[in-house]
Amino acid sequence: MKQTPADHPLAHLELGQATDYPEHYDANLLKAVPRQLNRTPIGLKQGVALPFHGTDYWTGYELSWLQPNGLPQVAMGYFSVPCSSANLIESKSFKLYLNSFNASQWQSWQDVEKALQHDLSDCAAAPVKVQLVGLDDSEHAIGHWPAESIDDSQVAIEHYHYAPELLKHDSEQRVTEQLSSHLLKSNCLITNQPDWGSLYIHYQGRKIDRAALLRYIVSFRNHNEFHEQCVERIFMDLTQRLDIDKLTVFARYTRRGGLDINPFRSNFETAPTMTRLSRQ
Repeated sequence: MKQTPADHPLAHLELGQATDYPEHYDANLLKAVPRQLNRTPIGLKQGVALPFHGTDYWTGYELSWLQPNGLPQVAMGYFSVPCSSANLIESKSFKLYLNSFNASQWQSWQDVEKALQHDLSDCAAAPVKVQLVGLDDSEHAIGHWPAESIDDSQVAIEHYHYAPELLKHDSEQRVTEQLSSHLLKSNCLITNQPDWGSLYIHYQGRKIDRAALLRYIVSFRNHNEFHEQCVERIFMDLTQRLDIDKLTVFARYTRRGGLDINPFRSNFETAPTMTRLSRQ
């Protein structure tokens, strides 16, 4: 397993280390990762307006706590972290933090929601939206991307390491297209564990070569980066290498430890209706 040097900015994270699971609520378990660590290498300078807006949508499937009488409660948690926040929230620390609620007593659902909102906003250094929903009230239905899949393209694949140079145009024709792929896979920046995802691309501009796009997506297969960082890298690659006027990149990743992460970035629209994909 890859080791992180002690003086590295990410050395404080719990990823890849033996873990003692918390027995009591502890907001200090949350760990922040400065977004700028990844943005500088992809051409996004600190202090300059971002070329996109967006949100990291998290879903918590294993949230539980105790009522004052000791009766456990369970809920689905929906968390929205703005991409304009100074920090992203490291996923393992988020899981450990949520686990710290398990044996702690809370007066009401509202108190749990307020604590989550306060702590996550403090970690992200920006307002984070939180919604708790009872399992019988959740409408988190399984759906599909409103897009054409490019996964059936009969292409030979040779690159399994990040290769943005694979991207190219199909023609001079300017189009509006919604494309999707379930073949996105990257690896955790710290532990090298696989992160499986589905990718949605909505763009207006010069027509993209779909086979080339699929090769590019597959080239992330051995790439080590956090979910949010991969989506921003894809957005910037498409913007900088292809003649695109409007662009949305949205990824929905499979859950790990009861959490899924779904980063959305766009320069022209809001996120489509949040429906869980079949692997989530």
